[in-house]
Amino acid sequence: MRSSGILLAVSSLPSRFGIGTLGEGAFRFIDFLSESGQYYWQLLPVNPPGFGNSPYQAHSAFAGNVFYIDPGLLKKDGLLSESEMNAMLLPQSDRTDYSLMNGKRAGLLKTAAARIEENNREFCLFEKENSFWLDDYCRYMALKEKNSMKGLFEWKKLNVCESEVLVQKKLQFLFFSQWQSLKAYANNNGVHLIGDLPIYVSHDSADFLSHRSLFLTDPSGSPSVLSGCPPDSFSPSGQLWGNPVYDWEKMEKDGFAWWKQRFSQAQKMFDAVRIDHFRGFYEYYCVPAGAKNAVRGEWRKGPGMKFVREIKKTFPSLGIIAEDLGFLTEATRAFFKESGFPGMKILQFAFDENNSEYLPHNHQKNAVVYTGTHDNPTMVEWQCSAKKETLSRAMNYLGANSCAELCDAFIRAAFASVCETAIIPIQDWLKKGSPARMNTPSSVNNNWEFRVRESELTERLSQRILNYTLLFSRKQEEQQ
Repeated sequence: MRSSGILLAVSSLPSRFGIGTLGEGAFRFIDFLSESGQYYWQLLPVNPPGFGNSPYQAHSAFAGNVFYIDPGLLKKDGLLSESEMNAMLLPQSDRTDYSLMNGKRAGLLKTAAARIEENNREFCLFEKENSFWLDDYCRYMALKEKNSMKGLFEWKKLNVCESEVLVQKKLQFLFFSQWQSLKAYANNNGVHLIGDLPIYVSHDSADFLSHRSLFLTDPSGSPSVLSGCPPDSFSPSGQLWGNPVYDWEKMEKDGFAWWKQRFSQAQKMFDAVRIDHFRGFYEYYCVPAGAKNAVRGEWRKGPGMKFVREIKKTFPSLGIIAEDLGFLTEATRAFFKESGFPGMKILQFAFDENNSEYLPHNHQKNAVVYTGTHDNPTMVEWQCSAKKETLSRAMNYLGANSCAELCDAFIRAAFASVCETAIIPIQDWLKKGSPARMNTPSSVNNNWEFRVRESELTERLSQRILNYTLLFSRKQEEQQ
């Protein structure tokens, strides 16, 4: 079943509130996707972002980012007045200013949440159904705020009022109420949501605080080893991600119960999920806590196919994309193949060497092809920074006469690929340059800030996307 979609974070949506929300801009983007013949909207994690505003260092693997709550919808529901909503309005911008999300905006969201009656039937049902994570997260978040948003290991105050915890629960209720309305609208319009599931959680998270026994820790309860990846040609000192590492033996004893809760949550929110760093289930790289970089680390065995079989058995209808990028051994390749999950083919990686596995003629049907991901430069940035020999290979392979033609040539190659699904970042459809890059790995500045303007999602662009979708038989109704 051939299909296509667009990669765009919720934070990058157009809105009047300084950051993308689950309101008007999101609904209009779904209309844009539907009119463009797109089957998928792929997102980045929608959990509360942590260090560096990264959604991959979230404060919870289950909670939602409350800054995605749309003030316009709160006004419509009678939870904010006109003047309160207007106090959150910000000028249209190409960047998200995360510093503006706190202060008055955070206070007004709490004001709206406090107006929800404690005995509200829908809230009570939400509280009951989500108690397995909601209680822990909301207590953690209330404590974090009491400690001036400092990291978990810097906390001095360890007591919190129940009323503060309750407000956090109501904020989550608002997020998930708006989320479910958006998902229903998407599905009713033929658009399916692909979520993003980071394999690790942050050490500054409710998950680590409440389930510390599931991680490898020292006698004081601090992580004994940290996640990362070894040195390579892109990063001579490796990448030190800094997440706590799972105690897989402990997790296996209860049938991976915590992971099943996590996948259950994902299944409610999305139609499919991309699992970041999927190879970590087979083997994972870790370094001793306190290390300055990832040079002196080691590979350790993960749960492998025991875990995969358990997840497939428990969640047979959840679509899963396995992120299989980076250096792979024969053993890890065999693991990916045995899992049966589609992997990822990144066209920007295709021309660094002759006969790369990422070249379209080497693709497989059971895979998802991308021009680039959130960690890659935009196509326009790539063609300005790639090595001369790499550009020469790409232009020769794709039949492009100039660099100006490369962006479009890459998109055509992705749509023409035998891969069942093609996903294009919105930046590449818009031919955006380096300021629109979403993330630069190993950097903490100016990431996760890109936003698209409403005026850029034009009918002309929609028609261009639709034409490609029809030309390469990726529109679903055309195949029925």
